[in-house]
Amino acid sequence: MNQEQPAVINLEAPGQAKVVHNFNSGPSILPKEVFEEASRSVVDFNHTGLSILEIGHRTRLFQDIMDEARMLMKQLMQLDEEHEVMFLHGGASTQFFQVPMNLLHANASAAYTDTGIWASKAIKEAKLFGNVEVVCSSKDKNYTFLPKEFTVDTSSSYLHITTNNTVYGTQWQDFSIFHNKHVPLVADMSSDILSRNIDYNKFDLIYAGAQKNIGAAGVNIVVVNKSCLEKSGREIPTMLDYRNHIEAGSLLNTPPVFAVYVCLLTLRWLKKIGGVSEAEKRNNEKAALLYHTIDILPIFKGTVAKEDRSKMNACFIMEDVRLEKEFLSLCEQEGMIGVKGHRTVGGFRISMYNALSMESVQAICHLMNYFAGQKT
Repeated sequence: MNQEQPAVINLEAPGQAKVVHNFNSGPSILPKEVFEEASRSVVDFNHTGLSILEIGHRTRLFQDIMDEARMLMKQLMQLDEEHEVMFLHGGASTQFFQVPMNLLHANASAAYTDTGIWASKAIKEAKLFGNVEVVCSSKDKNYTFLPKEFTVDTSSSYLHITTNNTVYGTQWQDFSIFHNKHVPLVADMSSDILSRNIDYNKFDLIYAGAQKNIGAAGVNIVVVNKSCLEKSGREIPTMLDYRNHIEAGSLLNTPPVFAVYVCLLTLRWLKKIGGVSEAEKRNNEKAALLYHTIDILPIFKGTVAKEDRSKMNACFIMEDVRLEKEFLSLCEQEGMIGVKGHRTVGGFRISMYNALSMESVQAICHLMNYFAGQKT
């Protein structure tokens, strides 16, 4: 691991940072080349004289964008022929009700793991469509760990998990405990999709808001095994039925054209750098450096069980909470954006999505070492 500290922070003259380091949890950092190409296309898309914002969604121009975006998702996830990719309106929160609407039989139950705010929101929505069994929860410990011992009724319509928790900084590292439950597996992967190599074909439905690892806010990626559809036994509104979107190739109605285009550019970038394997390598290195820094500086303290630490969102606090405002002020002066923790938990949060560079992680670690040195 390269731990050389970059000369991007002038700690002798705070406020003179030459680079902005974006640690926002979402919408979040995207590759610079994606912004550049997207901005050119807002003025003139592919030398057509038209803006990407005004091209017709039924034209060949946009059909090619959608086709390539769906193809790249399948390729990067190494999906089999049974799995389909959809680009839909809305964020992941829309899927909190669209999933049970399509998959939960009125006379059956769905199993849910309660591991954070987003999981609890999904549980609330699912209860509108049938019985929900919460098979495990870490709420009593403020979601600082992931419960791993639980049973699931094999008659359940599906088992729902949230693979990464942006607010609390936990992430499932071993999916084998879910694969042996013998029920369809549904996953909210909004904050860690395409960040690591896993067997995506073992999931029956995956959904993710795009605004962390895939693109701009406003589009929702859904990957579904077609065999799990047509089993809810209920009438589903046309626009909420996955089958209709699959049949229409994600063009059932006017899609979020620009958001899909930004996804395409980001997927091209991911493929160019070496795909999910390379992203995972980089993410492991970034997380290792940051957590090492947190652990060796007594002034800081991690808030999550070490075996459950997220490689996307690192959450930590200060032993002396009186110093938190001072550290946040220094971060702002030095161009460190989005360091403040979620309003419900406080402290700090460093989000390290695919597009975040090692240099940015080195920079925040350098700043943490500097601040700790000044206070001890």
